[in-house]
Amino acid sequence: MQPSTDDVTLVRRYYERFNAGDWDEMCALLAEDVQHDLNQGPREIGRVKFRVFLDRMARSYQEQLHDVVVMGNGAGRVAAEYVVVGAYLSDDPGLPPASGQRYRIPGGAFFSVEGGKITRVTNYYNLEDWLAQVRSWPTP
Repeated sequence: MQPSTDDVTLVRRYYERFNAGDWDEMCALLAEDVQHDLNQGPREIGRVKFRVFLDRMARSYQEQLHDVVVMGNGAGRVAAEYVVVGAYLSDDPGLPPASGQRYRIPGGAFFSVEGGKITRVTNYYNLEDWLAQVRSWPTP
């Protein structure tokens, strides 16, 4: 199997674990010192911090990724594009109050892979689009 296939398969597995809500198996695919670039936010270093991020996200959001497309260059660089379909369940600090608002936004991510582990995850989605959808959702 070629390296690009291995890298692409690894990232596909990462998204399968995400959609299953299997944070332990998802984190097992990451290098111990993984670099995580949050959308429009800081870089966090380490699998432990990544897991804390996932736990926080799980408290505030219920999300599934649809139409996931994963592409690799054969040299440890992988990109993914998808559609996030979710619900905002619990207030996330710095964001509007949550009341079960639903949203659907395109997103993407860039990965570095070395030694069969993901060493970098850089996420992107349009925060302004998400905010507009959340703010326009009918309140209960």
